Amino acid sequence: MKTLSILGATGSIGRSTCDLIRRNRERFTVRGLTAHRRIDLLAEQIREFQPAVAAVSDPALLPELRALVGRTSTELLAGEEGLCAVATHDEVEMVVAAIVGAAGLVPTLAAARAGKTIGLANKETLVMAGNLFVGELHAGGGRLLPIDSEHSAIFQCLAGQRHDDVRRIILTASGGPFFARPEEDLRRVTREQALDHPNWSMGAKITIDSATLMNKGLEVIEAHFLFAHGAEAIEVVIHPQSIVHSLVEFCDGQLIAQLGMPDMRGPIAYALAYPERLADAMRPLDLLAIGRLDFHPPDLERFPCLRLGYQALQEGGGLPCVLNAANEEAVAAFLAGRIPFAAIAEVIEEVMADHDGGDPTSLPEVLAVDEWARRAARGRLAARV
Repeated sequence: MKTLSILGATGSIGRSTCDLIRRNRERFTVRGLTAHRRIDLLAEQIREFQPAVAAVSDPALLPELRALVGRTSTELLAGEEGLCAVATHDEVEMVVAAIVGAAGLVPTLAAARAGKTIGLANKETLVMAGNLFVGELHAGGGRLLPIDSEHSAIFQCLAGQRHDDVRRIILTASGGPFFARPEEDLRRVTREQALDHPNWSMGAKITIDSATLMNKGLEVIEAHFLFAHGAEAIEVVIHPQSIVHSLVEFCDGQLIAQLGMPDMRGPIAYALAYPERLADAMRPLDLLAIGRLDFHPPDLERFPCLRLGYQALQEGGGLPCVLNAANEEAVAAFLAGRIPFAAIAEVIEEVMADHDGGDPTSLPEVLAVDEWARRAARGRLAARV
């Protein structure tokens, strides 16, 4: 019986994880849960799974959570300290890190220091603090299993292969809802159009990142830290069907690809049961029904966020952290109706240009870079209103 904590249990990844656990109770038990603000759903999950500990990130919501849960043996906590307590609980073997954005960094880093096996869906942890996180994970004796569909695919393709035999890691991207749109139309994109992803059902922030291709920019950086290859060996191709989740090319010219339906239950299940597999985790792929698989080069002029991701990785230092923070602020402004879609990339590029370098080597230094970039992005955003 594997014991789990789920950081971000009420989000898309967290809910899918709970669904898999619900269908495999003989294999998994939940000992910790966290949520940001959806305490109604968190209360339901606490009553269902009866974890040892649960936490809400906003301390002001703790009294309401206690009232919703009622009499319980679950220890109810709040704030960053509470999230870290869930991530490091003594009874927990594996932590599913599914908090969206920079908010997931501190508890996920705490899990690494505690030597936990981490199922990583929070790509921002590696984007913001890749070297620090990898160092802490190795020092703590933990293990990292990727849950992002693309990185799970690469992880599966690399099974049994030699690192030195890899020529290229090829990340696939759906292209989002605007892959075929001319550049001039992108300035008229509405919030509703950007949130209408053709293949995947995801949270709002990740869906916008997919539409701008920033998701791929972040994933290029994540792939670098997960698989120890440089930017020159990591490529992105547009694959509108979202069936081939990624590929690896080897030095002999052969490629291995991982295919499946666009359903996050697949990579989550692979991480939960690794090195085994869960039966019937998702609907099987019918290649005859799919009929065709298309691939296209990304257009870095129409979708500059991918170019900015490569730039951040190549220049290194604190720039990936700056990229992530500026993106989070710009996406939030777009979702609030304060800037047009095309301005997301413009704001990010302006903030990156303002950054004066420096390589953060500790958590306080990473958080200081993150805060500087957010202030800079807010200033750029305010100037546009």
